[in-house]
Amino acid sequence: MSALEPRDADIAQPPPASAADTRAGGGSVLDRAHRALSIGVVSVVLLVAFEATAVGTAMPVAARELDGVSLYAFAFSAYFTTSLFGMVLAGQWSDRGGPLGPLAVGMSCFAAGLLLSGTAGAMWLFILGRAVQGLGGGLVIVALYVVISRAYEEHLRPAIMAAFAASWVVPSVVGPLASGTITEHLGWRWVFVGIPALVVFPLALALPAIRRTASGPADPDAPVAPWDRRRIRLAFGISAGVALLQYAGQELRWLSLLPAAVGAALLVPAVRGLLPRGTYRAARGLPSVVLLRGVAAGSFIAAESFVPLMLVTQRGLTPTLAGLSLAVGGLTWALGSWVQSRPVTEPYRERLVVVGMVLVATAIAAAPTVLLTAVPVWVVAAAWAWGCFGMGMVISSTSVLLLKLSAPEETGANSAALQISDGLSNVFLLALGGAAFAALGGGTVGHATATATTAATASHPAAFAAVFLPMAGVAAVGAWVATRLGERGRG
Repeated sequence: MSALEPRDADIAQPPPASAADTRAGGGSVLDRAHRALSIGVVSVVLLVAFEATAVGTAMPVAARELDGVSLYAFAFSAYFTTSLFGMVLAGQWSDRGGPLGPLAVGMSCFAAGLLLSGTAGAMWLFILGRAVQGLGGGLVIVALYVVISRAYEEHLRPAIMAAFAASWVVPSVVGPLASGTITEHLGWRWVFVGIPALVVFPLALALPAIRRTASGPADPDAPVAPWDRRRIRLAFGISAGVALLQYAGQELRWLSLLPAAVGAALLVPAVRGLLPRGTYRAARGLPSVVLLRGVAAGSFIAAESFVPLMLVTQRGLTPTLAGLSLAVGGLTWALGSWVQSRPVTEPYRERLVVVGMVLVATAIAAAPTVLLTAVPVWVVAAAWAWGCFGMGMVISSTSVLLLKLSAPEETGANSAALQISDGLSNVFLLALGGAAFAALGGGTVGHATATATTAATASHPAAFAAVFLPMAGVAAVGAWVATRLGERGRG
């Protein structure tokens, strides 16, 4: 053992907390034992959040300058496809040797992908960079969950999850504005090549703290389990299956049925093998937690994606005003996550999740009421505010419950399953919503302008209703799934 490697005692025990730290439930996420780690991991999430909001703003300009508008969708799907593989890989890696390795490699891939995209001279190189970045993103998100399970006591986990949610608030407001300004005055490449420089700070804070408190296998005395090659094959299957389905959906030709069939053949057994047994029938406990994460995220994101388009084309708002109608949601999302983190709400967590899903369902159902001209447009902003409040309670609580129901040696695999459920649901429900929208003539609304005459001729309220109402129904099903989060005998 080298002098730089920590002793087993250093791995097993964090630095001693002071008397002030240990009172009132055993400290906080900012006490002496957790301060550096908390600031480090929240900085990682802040960086990822800023990238997600900023890069999306610069992407259209990048695709146009690289003569790759026809490949625009693949710049997004490449990230998602490789992130799914990264999630499964990080789960096994973290369970075998701790989260330090996948987090460091993931952040490095994340930065390298941004640099590759930012310096690309052709669209295929840009897409390759997004794929490298996605692999890093998948490694990072699962590794962070394992860090939380190892380094934070159970009563502190709701608070650190609330901090994660809060770290999205500023990027969701500042990110698009900053990215737009940089793109306009300096060029889109600076949005990509500038972010990697910010990776150094969170890594400098987080990695030493993780090395002290969460490195190594969950049980240092147990033999190291071999890599599960079957799960690795399933991870390849799920990534390839999603890529083929997305390609088929992009092409929309009869010949696309072949890659779609191959993609489904790869995807179905992979998903069945990577999600907990009983997920599809909402078995009590962990399977329902994983299922609920997908139901909540997929229904909400699929509906939210059509809100700005509805306001611009059906009510004549400018894109800026349409985007601002959703801005308050970042604040209420953080507020909902803060509410679930309070110790007084812990005995009622499962009921809190049911209430959260009811709020989400009613928000999605209320949004298309603005298709009636008598309904003021601020109704959407109000509805989305309470929907985001519900999502803040639901998403953070599913993360807390997953860690609570996972054995230490299974945290990585189960965290990967949670993220896979989230990501796959987003893809499928967005695809279904988009298909319904297009089938009812929604594709023509893109030709509308801000003038009342043009907007009226391109009005297709039924197309928007076909997106929002089914998604409200999916969210309502999620409220039922939320009643099954407790293990049998616990409620």
